[in-house]
Amino acid sequence: MTGIGPGAAVNISSVVVNPHPGWGWAVRMTLEEMAGVEVHAVSSDGRILITLECPGDGEAAEAFEAVRRTTGVLSAALVYMHTEENPNQEICDEIDAS
Repeated sequence: MTGIGPGAAVNISSVVVNPHPGWGWAVRMTLEEMAGVEVHAVSSDGRILITLECPGDGEAAEAFEAVRRTTGVLSAALVYMHTEENPNQEICDEIDAS
C-alpha cells in the first residue's frame, strides 16, 4: 500500500462487483492491476468480492468510482467501510488474571 505513512489514517472498504455477462475474467484482471485493490473471491455466478485500501475517505470514494466505471462492470455495491485512524498502533488486550 503506497502513500500511507506512520500515524496516517487508512480506509478499508469491501465491494461486490457484478460484471456484465462474459466480462468476468477481464474485469477481474483489470481490478487486480489497480492500486489498493485486492480480489478475494469470485462467486459461481461471477460476482467479485474485493477490498480497497486507501489513505483516506476521499481517496476511497475515488477508488470506488474507478471500480464502478471499469469497462465491463454492470454494478458495484459498497458493503463495508472502516477508517482506521492509527493503523500502525498495536492492539493490546489486557487479561485480568483475577
